[in-house]
Amino acid sequence: MGHLTLHPDDSSTGFSGPIVIVGEVLWDVFPDSVSLLGGAPLNFSAHARRLGLHPILISALGCDDLGHRAAAEIQAAGLDMSLIGRSPKWTTGRASVTMDANGQPHFQIPRPAAYDDLKLSDDDLSELQKMQPSWIYYGTLYASLAEGRATLKRLLEALPHATRFYDVNLRPGGDRLDLVGELLAAAQVVKLNESEAERVIKYLDLPESLEAFCRQASARFGWRAVCVTLGENGCAVFAHGEFVQAKGVEIKVADTVGAGDAFAAAFVHGLSQAWPAAEIARFANRVGALVASRAGAIPEWSILEAVIA
Repeated sequence: MGHLTLHPDDSSTGFSGPIVIVGEVLWDVFPDSVSLLGGAPLNFSAHARRLGLHPILISALGCDDLGHRAAAEIQAAGLDMSLIGRSPKWTTGRASVTMDANGQPHFQIPRPAAYDDLKLSDDDLSELQKMQPSWIYYGTLYASLAEGRATLKRLLEALPHATRFYDVNLRPGGDRLDLVGELLAAAQVVKLNESEAERVIKYLDLPESLEAFCRQASARFGWRAVCVTLGENGCAVFAHGEFVQAKGVEIKVADTVGAGDAFAAAFVHGLSQAWPAAEIARFANRVGALVASRAGAIPEWSILEAVIA
């Protein structure tokens, strides 16, 4: 596989341009046969837009009924459709979702899917360069196939000044640790959940203490910030050289699908505003909890609710 470690020149983390988001759009199919549109990049895009950011989602849908339905929902959410293509080759992505006794989702994701067939032309890259995006978001699932890694590499090379945000977000079939190590090395801001952090710590021989992990991994890879989400126990954030842990927000959980993506959007928002680490952690906790308290990956919510929660 081609190496992705290409660090941009710009050391700022503020927003002056859009955030480019690349990866999967898929339907989450729940045990009761209810299907809800999701996929971490789409979820992140929708929540980022609620926070006043300018997301540009790069993905692909199938030429099937689910693709037509997805396009209508994405447009209704106010997201830019200009870089969401159509694949004549594969059907629109799906994920079968089951919940364990603790309300945590587990996924089965057939591949390849339409998003694996997304195409970026030289003209597309040129237009993205003109927009001068401030950030690029990527995850592991899309990059787990060779085509996705190649597209991600082209994006990183074309947009060297954009801050790279990697939401680890491991899923079955997209969780090879050698790939995760490569994607971590290419990133400048990273988010993991507790179980992902445990796997990374073991694989990379890093210390088990959350603070020591954040500090040593940041020093090794050149990260500007890192966050480990801890479920109901809140999160740990390392930013601006400061490590903090913030308690979770007590809520009645509807389901946790999409809550981590909302948290990620709030984390990036806080970094873009140069907030102190403690403020970023508290705000991201509130946004994630707000989404977990409502059914579906992209429920209705407002930034006012998050601010006064």
